[in-house]
Amino acid sequence: MNVNTMNVDYSTKIPNNVNLAEDRQVLKALEGWHPGYIDWWNDMGPDGFQQSLVYLRTAYSVDPRGWAKFDYVRMPDYRWGILLAPREENRVIPFGEHYGQPAWQEVPGEYRAMLRRLIVIQGDTEPASVEQQRHLGKTAPSLYDLRNLFQVNVEEGRHLWAMVYLLQKYFGRDGREEADELLRRRSGDADSPRMLGAFNEATPDWLSFFMFTYFTDRDGKMQLHSLAQSGFDPLSRTCRFMLTEEAHHMFVGETGISRVVQRTVEAMKAAGIGDPADVAGVRALGVIDLPTIQKKLHLHYSLSLDLFGSEVSTNGANAYNAGIKGRFRETQIQDDHRLQNDTYPVLKLVNGEIKRVDEPALTALNMRLRDDYTQDCVKGLLRWNKIIATAGYDFKLALPNVAFHRQIGEFKDVHATPDGVLIDDATWNRRRSEWLPSTEDGDFIGSLMTPVTETGGFANWISPPKVGIDNKPGDFEYVKIET
Repeated sequence: MNVNTMNVDYSTKIPNNVNLAEDRQVLKALEGWHPGYIDWWNDMGPDGFQQSLVYLRTAYSVDPRGWAKFDYVRMPDYRWGILLAPREENRVIPFGEHYGQPAWQEVPGEYRAMLRRLIVIQGDTEPASVEQQRHLGKTAPSLYDLRNLFQVNVEEGRHLWAMVYLLQKYFGRDGREEADELLRRRSGDADSPRMLGAFNEATPDWLSFFMFTYFTDRDGKMQLHSLAQSGFDPLSRTCRFMLTEEAHHMFVGETGISRVVQRTVEAMKAAGIGDPADVAGVRALGVIDLPTIQKKLHLHYSLSLDLFGSEVSTNGANAYNAGIKGRFRETQIQDDHRLQNDTYPVLKLVNGEIKRVDEPALTALNMRLRDDYTQDCVKGLLRWNKIIATAGYDFKLALPNVAFHRQIGEFKDVHATPDGVLIDDATWNRRRSEWLPSTEDGDFIGSLMTPVTETGGFANWISPPKVGIDNKPGDFEYVKIET
């Protein structure tokens, strides 16, 4: 399809490239949902900055060469659009029982409930992270970081719109009810929490935010890649375009952690501190010590692993067989894309020991996706560790063993050290604060979280970025804060 025909229609309240102007019923449903969404955004979106002008990018096309434009906008006025990647002519289902058959343009009746659940779960994560991050603006280390936070937030909002469009267009009354529920649940709420555990955790400080955007948004990337393979073509096209935006969220996380690490080792060097384990000495410099960064990494990586579900899962097998949710980069894998007789190694607890066991590949799809995720995570660690090594320090950030601090799957009922040594409850309780952030660690990081709002200024605990957003100079006013 010619990309130029995919430009966005701004004649409706909802910018889109799905011909909403001619789809009156869906347009009406979405326009009916819009006020509730704006109410949710004003109640649960970034606290204290709704009237600030923010230098944001807005998607206006799906052409990879120029899909977004930058300008100042107030967040409640942001044009949240519905954008699908161009339709591939003659696309076929790339895996499962229906392998090679034409991709579905409508929901196949027998998979309706399964598809709806996957779309709702993906949709629920988007507003959840906005809710988790709503107070961070008040402690932003710079206007550059403040703007990046808000860019992530408005795009999570757009991803919610993307899922709600699918619910409203393809699932009738059920879809409308689910769309309303997405605005009713709240992250961390005792009575109506968000659907997945990591999305009910607090994001109390900016190091948590960077870890979240690096590790948890990367889980989102893997899930979107799997759904982008879907035989249900509108879902595939939606997720393919969402991945374009998701890349920025992980960039915010990776470069954010890089800048924290950079600033820490610079401060240590300047002060003549040779031992990274000298936590008190490093903290006295007003920067975050490397062991605490490691603890935060342990926490966010282990929470994110839980998002993949159980290592062995019939749900995963059913979604694959149905042609609804594939593997990471499914079409590039050299096999029969049916997996009837294949196996895949899974880490399991066998007689009190962690062992690799070959399981049917179909039921081990969650494990495979998680392994792909872990390999993807490692890239950032290599960069962070290079910064530490270049500064002359013998310290390496590392991912913990998959058995560490797990609430879901094979290891949920045991305790293990980050090295994967199984330990009893008493040892875990005694040593937990060596491996996970303690209240004191949180209080220390919190004490550094004082906002910096002058243009070109940065908090002491983080380095400036190498380049500005949209190639803007270092003293660019990314957010105009009304005083």
